Amino acid sequence: MAEVQSTHIPRVRLGNQGLEVSKLGFGCMNLSGAYTPGVSEEEGISIIKHAFRKGITFFDTSDIYGNNANEILVGKALKQLPRENIQIATKFGVEKRVPSTFEIKINGSPNYVRSCCEASLKRLGVEYIDLYYQHRVDTTVPIEDTVKHFF
Repeated sequence: MAEVQSTHIPRVRLGNQGLEVSKLGFGCMNLSGAYTPGVSEEEGISIIKHAFRKGITFFDTSDIYGNNANEILVGKALKQLPRENIQIATKFGVEKRVPSTFEIKINGSPNYVRSCCEASLKRLGVEYIDLYYQHRVDTTVPIEDTVKHFF
């Protein structure tokens, strides 16, 4: 059963297309371990649900966080919350990260972006992503080419 928000957090508009989010968002990266070891799936879901109960409706993740694990975790938590009251942001563009050297491979090619978006939708278990944006810019691909399929 969906839980109801108990704390009022002001809302703000992002951009000019009507997207409205809680003024305080929740970055989900560390739930899957980035600067810390991360938390269990059960604990991560509990944290996201707690944030929602406190009035946070804007959750940010990325396909690179936990090598896809973060989007899966966020998706599982969202299944227990009212999707129509949640705004999801996720990112694309980091094709590969080498933890030992901190090197990353950036990819902004249209085909890569499309495949990332489709995979994110599947991992999150949602029909749409509210805010989908480029994590790192691929300077070898004109930005117009990277985003042309989204307009």
